[in-house]
Amino acid sequence: MKTILLLVHDDEGQDARLEAALEIVRALDGHLACIDVTPSPIIAGDLYVGFGEAAIISDERGSEAANKIAVRDRLSREDVDWSWVDATGDIASCVTNRASFSDLILLNRALDDHRVPDMRGIVSRVLGHTHTPIVAMPPSLDRFEFDRALVAWGGRSSAAAALRACVPLLALAARVEIFTAGDAGADNDADPADAAIYLSRYGIATETRMTDRGGDRVDRLIAEECRRWRADYVVMGAYGRGQWCEVFGGVTKRMLRDSTVPLLMCH
Repeated sequence: MKTILLLVHDDEGQDARLEAALEIVRALDGHLACIDVTPSPIIAGDLYVGFGEAAIISDERGSEAANKIAVRDRLSREDVDWSWVDATGDIASCVTNRASFSDLILLNRALDDHRVPDMRGIVSRVLGHTHTPIVAMPPSLDRFEFDRALVAWGGRSSAAAALRACVPLLALAARVEIFTAGDAGADNDADPADAAIYLSRYGIATETRMTDRGGDRVDRLIAEECRRWRADYVVMGAYGRGQWCEVFGGVTKRMLRDSTVPLLMCH
């Protein structure tokens, strides 16, 4: 895990993304690949949008130009290897286009006070078109902590994919817990013991804990376990392409709306 892709965009979540990206790049001795996205104007036929929308686009472009100067100045004073690409268009599409040669993508879970950009929607679209793991940062966090990693284990192939992808980060943790909320289901590919054995081969010791769902929602149980165990971040599988509506309408969607800790997601 060396190439860390960071979305640069002037929004409420950028500081959290940037700080997390810098800490992860330093910890992994990696490379920070920045993609600075400016949304493109909406075109209907041969006519551009109206004056009101055009003014908004113009303001955003001015804001992004100033943001680019500020972020590049910050990076020039940091002790990390970095590169920069400018892109114009839809944020999710631009990020997805750069994901093929990235090992990790830094985005946000839903922004607390702003609907634009729709970070939950952006994460869902990127997850749906790439297998590269994503870090979805809560916008209020000012750093990424490595010490206590909670693996939300569902037993499906997406959970195993997230586990495998995040081994380099899990290896930096002081403690790793594999948490299962009740019976993971008869159609699962693996149980928590298999996950623990897999991680042990990388020298990663784990704790395992299972709780009875008791009719409660899985996302609530994961959130409660994060509080009880003081997790710094969660590793979890997201929906697969064929599970888009079924799964993203549930646990994944609510975690991306409410999580107070970073989510490392993959499928």
